[in-house]
Amino acid sequence: MRPAAAPSVTLTFDNGPDPEVTPAVLDVLRRRAIRATFFVVGARLAAPGARALAERAHAEGHWIGNHTFTHGTPLGDRTDRGHAAAEIARTDALIGDLAHPDRLFRPMGGGGRLGPHLLSIEARDHLATGAWTVVLWSAVPGDWRDADGWPDRAIAQCLDEAEPVLVLHDIAGGALRHLDSVLGRLADHGATFRQDFPAQCVPMRRGIAGPGLDAIVAAPLDPPRARPAA
Repeated sequence: MRPAAAPSVTLTFDNGPDPEVTPAVLDVLRRRAIRATFFVVGARLAAPGARALAERAHAEGHWIGNHTFTHGTPLGDRTDRGHAAAEIARTDALIGDLAHPDRLFRPMGGGGRLGPHLLSIEARDHLATGAWTVVLWSAVPGDWRDADGWPDRAIAQCLDEAEPVLVLHDIAGGALRHLDSVLGRLADHGATFRQDFPAQCVPMRRGIAGPGLDAIVAAPLDPPRARPAA
């Protein structure tokens, strides 16, 4: 059942910046006076010219968040010591003074899934110690895998919630040529756009655990059992 009121949509972009796609996204957002958050991948941010894109986004009022360095494997699926801390810290160093004061971090979902694969215990503790804010999502229309089919899903998912956090991806593939149309269709349905994140999508705020954090942290491995005496 759809909410009684039109949705208030938080717009986010993951996995950039991209030299071709991100500027076009920023142009659309500027024309529509919408401010979003860009969760950047460190390896992409380290590419030549990429920081200038992040600087432009920041100058135009968008927030810059951390989306790991390699975007390789969900942090909760890795048990090797130091991996999570390095994935977060390397991107943090590249973002530098473009970072939001709340130190925004979005874990890799592996296809938009929510669950205990998102964070390892090491990742959770590193984020808590650094007073990070963890940001999740609620609307994932799959723009990265269906360049032309995602708009209808995005509209439907956003209209089904009062405060959706919509995840799109400023990466190559052609999907975001539909961005302006989708934003216009949402506006035609009465949707408004906000930049802050609803509480249900923030399981950690400034290092303080909130409801839902335990559900995205991998359980510790069982200790090895002692062998029975011979």
